[in-house]
Amino acid sequence: MVRKLIFAAVTGIVGAALLHILIILALPSFTGQDAYTRVQAEGPENAFYSLPDVSEGQRLANLDPYVKVAVCHFDVTSQPVRLLAGKGPGFWSLAVYNSRSDEVFSINDRTSVDGSVDVLAASTIQLGRIRKTLPDSLSRTITVELQDPLGYAVLRTMAPQASFEESAREFLADAVCAPFSDY
Repeated sequence: MVRKLIFAAVTGIVGAALLHILIILALPSFTGQDAYTRVQAEGPENAFYSLPDVSEGQRLANLDPYVKVAVCHFDVTSQPVRLLAGKGPGFWSLAVYNSRSDEVFSINDRTSVDGSVDVLAASTIQLGRIRKTLPDSLSRTITVELQDPLGYAVLRTMAPQASFEESAREFLADAVCAPFSDY
């Protein structure tokens, strides 16, 4: 009898703990304040938006004074998206996330082909078609296969001193997030 009572109490406590964890993890998607929704609020898809250093009523902002950030959301349902940027003023990184904010791919200036951003994000079927007739324009492009057609990219660059600020902002302003037109 005592064992059954202890077993029931432990099962109830473990079940309640799991339920609370599940609710906490699912809460952002129910409130509309998940990362994907916040990136969407920055503006229309297929464009990088540089985030301000201070949150002045903005939904997103740079939290680190030495890092400048731009975000872009996209939908590869009808065609792939190409992410391009020149060589940064120093360190840069690009991360691609799905609509559930799971990181799908990341790259930085040290792991890129030539120090610049050149990434094509596409569905499995789209990548299969592209690989059959690989255009010369994609010969040095890194391809990313997406299981979820909705996603977003976060491009970051360092500006550790005031002298880097302008070049970091130009790097982000010149970044491209656009549908791949040769598809």
